[in-house]
Amino acid sequence: MTLLADLADTRANRSKSAHKLAVCVVDDPQAIVSMSTAALASLACVSEPTVNRFCTGLGFKGFPDFKLALAGELARKQPRIAQNIEADDSTGLVAAKIFESTIATLTSTQDQMNLDAVHQAVDVLAEARSITLCGLGASASVALDAQHKLLRFPIPVMAHTDIINQRMLVTGLSSADCLICISYTGRTEAIIELAKLGKATGATVVGITAPHSPLAGNCDLVLGVTSEEDTELYTPMTSRIAQLVMIDILVTSLALAKGQEFLDHQLAVKQSLASTRADKACPL
Repeated sequence: MTLLADLADTRANRSKSAHKLAVCVVDDPQAIVSMSTAALASLACVSEPTVNRFCTGLGFKGFPDFKLALAGELARKQPRIAQNIEADDSTGLVAAKIFESTIATLTSTQDQMNLDAVHQAVDVLAEARSITLCGLGASASVALDAQHKLLRFPIPVMAHTDIINQRMLVTGLSSADCLICISYTGRTEAIIELAKLGKATGATVVGITAPHSPLAGNCDLVLGVTSEEDTELYTPMTSRIAQLVMIDILVTSLALAKGQEFLDHQLAVKQSLASTRADKACPL
């Protein structure tokens, strides 16, 4: 976890003063880099020794060392320019642009990730009677990937990529169920209507979509994915990778939340698959 992501985690066990300092840093990290200890102490309404204890508690030698680490992280997070592919681009240039755009999308998504929403979504999944995943077009493959990963949990999971089947399935949901709607633009009418239908049944609707999009406005929880990708001209590439990473975050966090229950079930799943392997002695 990056320094800023750690400080943004509201569930971290911190004192009241440390929480004030963390909020100040997350709100304007660039300003903190040029502040003195006294200035930060005044901003957070704490004492200067408290600022130093805050920094040493994070593993730094003091406030100057903390600022160096923060400045380094900010430098690494400078947004890269996501470039569209041109007709006369060489293969090497295409590869470079795709790598740059992918890194830019992942960095932007990480910077804007709402950790509280992630925590809440994991809690919802952990208690859900069933999980329904819906996506259309390029987002359909993300829904199917999520189904493949979530099948390792003892929770009924279903991914549908046909809008008719989606609507029939969602109509039967209740407050005990979770509906995950996936759409990069968040402007696809069919998925927006599906989220509305899910909320009408009482299900908790989680959107993996662009923040502030029409779909986001109809979800209970939003896991934002941002990209400069022009999906009007190109098939979504980097945004799809960011969606897949968001799914991995949810699945991994859910596995940690389930603890031994997940490990026991995972072992049973692997044992059930053993007979499908050509070399049954090979690791699964």
